[in-house]
Amino acid sequence: MKKLVKVRGITLGEGRPKICVPLVGKNLAQLKEEAAYFQTLDADIAEWRADFYEDVDDVDQVCAALAEIRRLLEDTPIIFTFRSAAEGGEKEISTARYFSLNVAVVKTGLADVIDIELFNDEEQVKALVEAAHGHEVSVIISNHDFEKTPAAEEIVSRLRKAQELGADLPKIAVMPETPADVLRLLEATCTMNEKYADRPIITMSMAGKGIISRLAGEVFGSAMTFGAAKKASAPGQIAAGELKEILHILHRNL
Repeated sequence: MKKLVKVRGITLGEGRPKICVPLVGKNLAQLKEEAAYFQTLDADIAEWRADFYEDVDDVDQVCAALAEIRRLLEDTPIIFTFRSAAEGGEKEISTARYFSLNVAVVKTGLADVIDIELFNDEEQVKALVEAAHGHEVSVIISNHDFEKTPAAEEIVSRLRKAQELGADLPKIAVMPETPADVLRLLEATCTMNEKYADRPIITMSMAGKGIISRLAGEVFGSAMTFGAAKKASAPGQIAAGELKEILHILHRNL
């Protein structure tokens, strides 16, 4: 039986995929506006994409902003993510800074989940996973390929590696060039879910061609999907309200 991931009353790994909406404000005023708008959406989880934040180099400012987001969102689960430029993010920081920032966030207890990129030093990833779990923070270990869709075997391999490194939620997002690429991502998701995963996984094919993967995750085995509020954080995200309506229709008919 697969593990479930429970975060502030939201359970990942059962029922319809949960909807995560990113917050991408450049400053605290924008983040507060986004957090207020989030509360008007029928979404399940908020992700703070801190790579958009103009003061991300100041750990104290980051923690203060996170505290304000937590205050505004009350009991909504929050994912803290610094997405590197190499994986589609807005900024690049040193590896040492990346890990120290995530450790500082973990220690605040304000984020419920952190996102760690898979393609980092394994020992550093393991140490950060251990630190997160020691503070009762769940972990996504993710990989984003904005150039292509790898072979199905490679997609499964990366997800299995994330699981092996201790991810509560292994995640991969890939870029399709053809409809066949989208099918490959869905095939890999199904294979991982049925043969190897002992916990929820998150997968998606990006851009317009990949939208079906954001809608039909429950069929193939993906436990979370990402919707947009006012601004998308990745190509292919659709409005959270429309997304939830479609997910409910699919869920009722499965």
